[in-house]
Amino acid sequence: METQLVLEKWPGAVSTVSIGAKKEEGGTRSCSIKIGGESALPLLFKEGSIPNKPKIAFEVWDIAPCDWPEELLAAYGEEINDPLAWADKCVNKYKAELLCVKMQGAHPDFGNKGTGESAKFISRLLSRVNVPLVIIGSDDDTKDNLIMPAVSEAAKKERCIIGCAVQDNYKTLAASALADGHSLIAQSPIDINIAKQLNILISDMGLAFERIVMDPTIGALGYGLEYAYSIMERARLAALSGDKTLACAFICFIGQEAWKTKEAKSSIEQGIVWEAVTASSLIQAGADLLVMRHPKAIEKVNNFIEILYSTPRL
Repeated sequence: METQLVLEKWPGAVSTVSIGAKKEEGGTRSCSIKIGGESALPLLFKEGSIPNKPKIAFEVWDIAPCDWPEELLAAYGEEINDPLAWADKCVNKYKAELLCVKMQGAHPDFGNKGTGESAKFISRLLSRVNVPLVIIGSDDDTKDNLIMPAVSEAAKKERCIIGCAVQDNYKTLAASALADGHSLIAQSPIDINIAKQLNILISDMGLAFERIVMDPTIGALGYGLEYAYSIMERARLAALSGDKTLACAFICFIGQEAWKTKEAKSSIEQGIVWEAVTASSLIQAGADLLVMRHPKAIEKVNNFIEILYSTPRL
């Protein structure tokens, strides 16, 4: 007797977010990339529509990183000391579709760059590469409130994702995203209730839920990944059940979490695997956009994504 799968149909769907504006859309990017849009749980293709594959953004800083392992830095060679050349190498050598630019140089402890210098860097970067951008601050809320409006304006009409907005510090970034046509990362500390409340607060300022991308604050393999997975799963179940306040695409900062671990730092081969396994696990939790560091880990995960989306579908 043939066994038949029980298929579940959901009333809700995840919002689709577009990253990057082409010339005909008022921007200068070579393409516009879509994430989200699912009306089924991850990889359950027969239960609903999963129109967009997960995407990977190469992480680039506006300064040379000071806390990355030497073996990781070596993957980019001398270009790591020139952020524009670094970004160019990601696009032209490693075929990056997206870049996630961290404005670490604006942090008071890492250069304390001002608004003018930060905005000029983004303008030069937009001229140097033509892929869509995710732009995040320095992790110093006070300084980010100063530089991110200028950075956002420098990228006006390019339809970037900017971040990261948190519960106690979201108004400035939300206003900038709204004014300059960007989407916004809403970051919550592995807590579904805070994530929902933050999305509501941002939407109350006039930014549509469709322009919010959720950062649930993930952990790496062996360092809280299971808990992060469960929070993402709960949020996705709520979204598909019709809760529009949680029907936002997920962004996961894989690289920064994976390369913190002692296991990743112990050898470059193990670090690559640690980053790749963390990413592939969270794809199955519903991650739509992955921010990663090592080119070989990115290559492995891109291959994993292609296999998932090309084999016979469940």
